Amino acid sequence: MKTWLITGCSTGFGKRLALAAANRGDQVVATARDPGAIVDMAAVYEGRMIVLPLDVTDPASATSAVVRAVEAFGGLDVLVNNAGYGLFGAIEEGAPEEYRPMFEVNVFGLIETTKAALPVLRSRGGTIVNFSSGAGIAGSGGGGYYNAAKFAVEGVSEALSGELQPFGIRVVIVEPGPFRTEFLGRSITMAAKEMPEYAASSGERRHYRERNNGSQAGDPDKAVSVILRAVDAEDPPLHLPLGPVAYEIAERKLRAFKEDMDAWRDIAIHTNFDRP
Repeated sequence: MKTWLITGCSTGFGKRLALAAANRGDQVVATARDPGAIVDMAAVYEGRMIVLPLDVTDPASATSAVVRAVEAFGGLDVLVNNAGYGLFGAIEEGAPEEYRPMFEVNVFGLIETTKAALPVLRSRGGTIVNFSSGAGIAGSGGGGYYNAAKFAVEGVSEALSGELQPFGIRVVIVEPGPFRTEFLGRSITMAAKEMPEYAASSGERRHYRERNNGSQAGDPDKAVSVILRAVDAEDPPLHLPLGPVAYEIAERKLRAFKEDMDAWRDIAIHTNFDRP
């Protein structure tokens, strides 16, 4: 039996993962900025699930949630940093009041919640699951701000993996492609400024939600099953792309990266000082 603390449980992967963990007998601390939205689901799992408020942009809120989790269940085995949302639009279209709050949630909130949990995890080992995205593997026009936030999650997670290995803490970066959750509905915002100059490039991204919301091929419950399997694994992957689209993104990125390296290798490696 594991004890989980999961952020962003009001919808999507966070909610499904909380329910799946509780259904198999684990103890779950389900958190949300508005706990009233999820309080009913805890009643079904009395004694195995508690609901707590957690605003990931408030370090004190994260610390409080960890303390109460330990009080309720005696420890913590799995931290899932799931809370986040997307901002789409061309880089030139984005305004600071739009993209800075997204970074506060997706990046700095993840960091603060992780820091709050680490003293407990270091004492007994465990697993940190950080939600990235296919957008954290490769950038695309119209998604630059979201790409940047998820690229940051990737970098922080890779660094944490090396730092925490001596304590028996594993890190898993979940990189989903399109799954039929509420993400394209309530978890997406668009840059208010729309420039006609980008209509033929990143402007197409503005129509992605209306064309795909509710028809994504990915089954989120199957994705959750894979995440549970990774958490239980003796040697879990650091990178966990989920779904065929995520794998296509990763494979395309690796091919393009290698092509650039191979094409310029003979020129680009000769940058050391000449020997005297």
